Amino acid sequence: MLTLLIVIALLTALELLLWLPIGKSRQQYAAVLILISVISSVYLVIRQLDIFTVLYAYVTVYRVVSLARVATPRRQEKHLYRLARRTTVFLIGAQLLLLAASYGLSKLTVPDEIVPYVAGAGLIISIGFLLNTQRQLLTTRQPKVIEQYAVRDLPTLTVAIPARNETDSLNECLKTLLHSTYPKLEIIVLDDCSQNKRTPEIIKSFAHDGVRFIAGKPPDANWLAKNYAYEQLAATANGELLLFCGVDARFMPETLTLLVESMLQKKKSMMSVLPANVVPPKTEFESLLVQPTRYAWELVLPRRPFQRPAVLSTCWIINKKLLESAGGFAACSRAISPERTLARYAATHDDGYSFMQSDTLTGVSSDKPFNEQQDTAVRTRYPLLHQHIELAAFVTVAELIVFALPFITLLGALASGYTSVILLASANVIIVTIIYAQVVQIAYRRFIFRSLWLLPFATLYDVAILNYSLYKYEFSEVFWKGRNVCIPVMRVIPELPKI
Repeated sequence: MLTLLIVIALLTALELLLWLPIGKSRQQYAAVLILISVISSVYLVIRQLDIFTVLYAYVTVYRVVSLARVATPRRQEKHLYRLARRTTVFLIGAQLLLLAASYGLSKLTVPDEIVPYVAGAGLIISIGFLLNTQRQLLTTRQPKVIEQYAVRDLPTLTVAIPARNETDSLNECLKTLLHSTYPKLEIIVLDDCSQNKRTPEIIKSFAHDGVRFIAGKPPDANWLAKNYAYEQLAATANGELLLFCGVDARFMPETLTLLVESMLQKKKSMMSVLPANVVPPKTEFESLLVQPTRYAWELVLPRRPFQRPAVLSTCWIINKKLLESAGGFAACSRAISPERTLARYAATHDDGYSFMQSDTLTGVSSDKPFNEQQDTAVRTRYPLLHQHIELAAFVTVAELIVFALPFITLLGALASGYTSVILLASANVIIVTIIYAQVVQIAYRRFIFRSLWLLPFATLYDVAILNYSLYKYEFSEVFWKGRNVCIPVMRVIPELPKI
């Protein structure tokens, strides 16, 4: 215990010196601190292998990552150091809490007696997630009876699609939209400076059907390219309502009418749709690890108390006046998910936001291949944590504890014959499995038997995606449609082209 305290105090003192005005030598000093941190963590784990030294080493990994971004700066100096200082304070606090917990447990005469209480606490948390999931599934259902509106009472609607380097997916999306029965419809597609000729050719081939073609302009450094495309589309649109969607979205003929009528009936200014996904083949498991996990983040977590409404980017509709009052896309020009910012604004203004499941027969569906699902996950996961390494550390361990630890606890309890823990862990495993199976069923609109045993793998995969996303943003590059999104999102200083 004393050794652990001395190591934490020493490393904390050394790391705090990093924030003195030491100029360019700060990078070399950060590199030295990385070496000291790694050596000390390895020494502690070898000298005293227990849960606390392992967790200490885990936290140290993220402290090392934070030091590494200081040693290899890629962002504006003040912004980088402000983030790094925040990470340092948070992670040092986490290690001090671990030290306090280790000291407290060492004073217990029978520490094994707390194991059932820990298992019981995990069960309570899982029950809370299950209840919240049930509430979300009930409140996001499409209304059974939707009030019919006369054509004169329906607002004009613009479907706005940003397109860049697209292929047949854009073609299929536009075909489904052209079958729409909505009477006051405008469809516009922006060619976002595509590097291929196919995209503008596809858009122009629908000109005789009334689809408007817009030649997009390149964004400046203060804009994420997709957000700038949205801004140009919004400025050109004539509709009172704007529906933004990706090229993977597919629509039934009555979809747009039902969306607008549901929006009017609920008296909402913005609505986001949870689409029905194409069911993967029986031999394919990868998609079941990505898309349902993405939906789980929206459906399982208690978002209402934190004013963080559930939202997805596949298809969302907003009143143009609300968009303008929120400052347009200029107010969220760097945001990896601008619809999330706008949804929060709408939710806090007369409860004007709604999240709705899409019915299979009348709603929106999504046809996105696995590689694109994975790319989207990597592109969005770390920025949604506000580029905070400490949040990535917390989310990683929390996700493992809630959704993977129950399985490990059950196996350990079965091996040791600990009856009370076996019962608690079994109940926990059943509950978290039910949660994941329900999310998979919502994602594909049918029960998929494979979902009953995929949760541990989906959890590990999601944790890997999150940390890979962190690595790509902090130390490498993340591309979307041929553009490096790290530059606007992370304020990365662009490198000069090599000669």
